[in-house]
Amino acid sequence: ADPPLSDLGRWQAAIAADRLGAFDAIVASSLQRASETAHIIAELLGVGPVLVDPDLVERDAGPWSGLTRAEIDARWPGHLAEGRRPEGYEPDEPLVARACAALDRIATMVSGGDALVVTHGGVIYALEGMLGGAFDLIGNLGGRWFHRDPGGRLRLGERVVLVDPDTTTVPDIL
Repeated sequence: ADPPLSDLGRWQAAIAADRLGAFDAIVASSLQRASETAHIIAELLGVGPVLVDPDLVERDAGPWSGLTRAEIDARWPGHLAEGRRPEGYEPDEPLVARACAALDRIATMVSGGDALVVTHGGVIYALEGMLGGAFDLIGNLGGRWFHRDPGGRLRLGERVVLVDPDTTTVPDIL
């Protein structure tokens, strides 16, 4: 699903920008909520232009796209609890492959610099899982730092919350 960024999301993006440091580049998913978030942050940090990479889009959830967990449970009872997914749900392997391809391009582009990547929870969860991180829900304007070691391997950095934890929102969609 590609819903627009809400007024709350715009406010949260401005707060996040105030808590971030300097970056050599800002790259975003092509979905409008990530792209607009990145543009708000870039404008406030004086970095730009925002580059868009379609490989950073959220996981394709197939028929579950845009549905809340309650709606999924009502239409597909037991699927979430049992870890079952419908046909058309993008598995971790291709999601991780496309996200890593995007991160490789970004790393080459900034060549030792720092990039802020504005993407989605499903992308972050899949990358964390590939790297051995435990699953824990991420709120809006929360994220994870990822680092490349000298050999080019991706490493987990710390989880971050860029807005006051009392004002963060955790999406109820899958």
